[in-house]
Amino acid sequence: PCLIWLCSPLAEKTGKVLGEFCRCYKEQYGVALFNSVRYEIEGNGGPQAQLLHRKVPLEDHVIYSGNLFQYIEENKKWRNRFCVVPHNYGLILYENKLAYERELPPRVLINSAGYKIITSVDQYLELVNNSLPGVTPKSGHSPILKCPTDFPLILWHPYARHYYFCVMTGKEQEKWRAVFQDCVRHCNNGISEDSKVEAPAFTDAVRMYRQSKEQYGTWDMLCGNETQVLSNLVMEELLPELRNAIGPRLKGKTQERQRTWIQISDAIYRIVYEQTKAQFDAAMAKCEQERPQMESTIRTDMDQIITSKEHLASKIRAFVLPKAEICVRNHVQPYITSILEALMTPTSQGFAEVREVFFKEVTDMNMNIVNEGGTEKLVEYMEKLSHLAFHPVKMQSCYEKMDHLKLEGLQQRFDVSSTSVFKQRAQIHMRQQMDDAVYTFETLLHQELGKVQGKDDLCKSIQRILERVLKKYDYDSSTVRKKFFREALLQITIPFLLKKLAPTCKAELAKFQELIFEDFASFILVENTYEEVVLQSVMKDIMQAVKEAAVQRKHNLYRDSIVLHNSDPNLHLLGEGVPIDWGEEYSGQAEVEPNTDKRRRAKQVVSVIQDDEGVLPYEAGVEALLQPSSPEPQEPDPGAPPSSPDGVEEIREELAKGTDVPSGAGVQPATSASPMPPSPRPRANVPSEATMPHATPASSPAPGAETTSLSTGTACHQPSDKETGEEVTPMSAKCSRPRPTATTESGEGVQTEF
Repeated sequence: PCLIWLCSPLAEKTGKVLGEFCRCYKEQYGVALFNSVRYEIEGNGGPQAQLLHRKVPLEDHVIYSGNLFQYIEENKKWRNRFCVVPHNYGLILYENKLAYERELPPRVLINSAGYKIITSVDQYLELVNNSLPGVTPKSGHSPILKCPTDFPLILWHPYARHYYFCVMTGKEQEKWRAVFQDCVRHCNNGISEDSKVEAPAFTDAVRMYRQSKEQYGTWDMLCGNETQVLSNLVMEELLPELRNAIGPRLKGKTQERQRTWIQISDAIYRIVYEQTKAQFDAAMAKCEQERPQMESTIRTDMDQIITSKEHLASKIRAFVLPKAEICVRNHVQPYITSILEALMTPTSQGFAEVREVFFKEVTDMNMNIVNEGGTEKLVEYMEKLSHLAFHPVKMQSCYEKMDHLKLEGLQQRFDVSSTSVFKQRAQIHMRQQMDDAVYTFETLLHQELGKVQGKDDLCKSIQRILERVLKKYDYDSSTVRKKFFREALLQITIPFLLKKLAPTCKAELAKFQELIFEDFASFILVENTYEEVVLQSVMKDIMQAVKEAAVQRKHNLYRDSIVLHNSDPNLHLLGEGVPIDWGEEYSGQAEVEPNTDKRRRAKQVVSVIQDDEGVLPYEAGVEALLQPSSPEPQEPDPGAPPSSPDGVEEIREELAKGTDVPSGAGVQPATSASPMPPSPRPRANVPSEATMPHATPASSPAPGAETTSLSTGTACHQPSDKETGEEVTPMSAKCSRPRPTATTESGEGVQTEF
């Protein structure tokens, strides 16, 4: 009922926020287009990378799959789920492994952008208690969540619904936590950097909009693709008001009010998401429609636009620079070295660990080839090595180095809400550098294989190539880190300077507007030029600090004066060739596997936990179905009651007896989960109109969307690379009360999430 009376004002307020943002976006689009064309004409590339870059790193691969328990809120039961993490980092939950292999529709599709992984029920309850002020559970009252094991995994989001999982052992929990964190990290980075106009226009528009609301500094919810980020932006403004309006109306016990609030927040988030997507898509389409004419004007009048901009910059510089330099000298310069050192230590340790992990994996492979055999074993090991960068568990030792990043007092001084932005960015760089090193190694080795004779010659070639790749890695990682340090310092100091200078400078900027010719007003903005002047005031100090840090050997950075010329001029040509398939090229297995077998044996980056530790209780129900006496699994009678213990106490009792805990209710009939129809969305990595902003490249088709299999040559109900989020039932044009999800007899059904 709360949503019914809120619907009209909610749409009105959302429309108002989006209207202001879209005006910012249109302005920034013209500036970004000009910068892109200017860069294309003038060129200003940095040092050439020595390592090769793989274009499609995880095609036809599954990151991970395995069993865990999920808490189903509709019937307050814990159920076994088989979770698959495909190459696009979605979380796809099936009834069980058999349902996945039989290509039945998944139960849930989770897009994890903006989520946090929590492994403690107490920590989760603290977040829930803080989400609704004035509602605090009394001691002795039942909490909102009880976990049947001591190893929970909770996906928490400030606006969207929460997901509750648990596993049986601490080793499983660590493995799943690493996998979930990799999904969140990948999905948060949802705005494609390949877009040289739309991406900078969008991020600059977000920054300008927030600054217009006196919100400077980093923002934790810049997560996911454009629609998800915008939904977070709207919710950031709406939520406090909605909480105050709805909170007092909630009835029932404390945990019931908390649960209701989470559901209401999620429903509002969906409504906001759909409206945001429609309005922003329209704004983008309008900009794209105007782009050809704008680009023609830029190319024709490039010199005049540059001259006009430089004239404007000189006038703003004369007004702003003296004040900015005083501010830099008094409030920024004394702290640059401290900030840089805080950034450099964990980051350099992380990149050193990447080098060590790569070296160890290749060295172990080489030793095993010596002991076990030549090319035959090489194929097996290279297939594993080729996806080392995407192995969450093996990369965890690299990523966790960034957990030591602490800005402490500097964080409050410079209004940095959280260091997570910098941690995540450094971790993404680590993964990319690892994959570049691995890809370069396998490309050079593949080229060398035709020349080697015998096992000894092969091992010597591997060692020689490893040394070459490590030299290239050292140079590229130095370049990447120095760029990361400069960008991080700017991200920390520029918002601080803008906030300091705003009282004396911002009101005076309007008078500079008359210096811009009307024909060029779409490509030159006073606000952007002002920020560039402020950036120039501190850039010299930042460059000098990074340059001096490069001299310190402890960080393993190359000096700016050292330029490593390409010793392999033809290497980048090799990287443009057909991707290497070690198994297909060297194993000699040319026969085509049936689709089902392909699906069962889909290449997987991380080994399944059960392979290492034996069969755990999750699969007991499925194992029973696969007994010899029952060659083909039989689907249960829809009228039969569930045969598995689903409640917390029941599962605990079964575990205490030392027996296996059966899975869910066996294999549910295919009709119990509605199929996921096609969405006409052609764009990759952007959610469909019926998808929820939970993450980015994890995809879920909207109504009407075609779905493709995780393995090649098959078709099944699962996300494609064209969509993101989770399946949702489209809301009607009129804002009506949300209807409950379709459920089976046990109260489950497909979670209709965005």
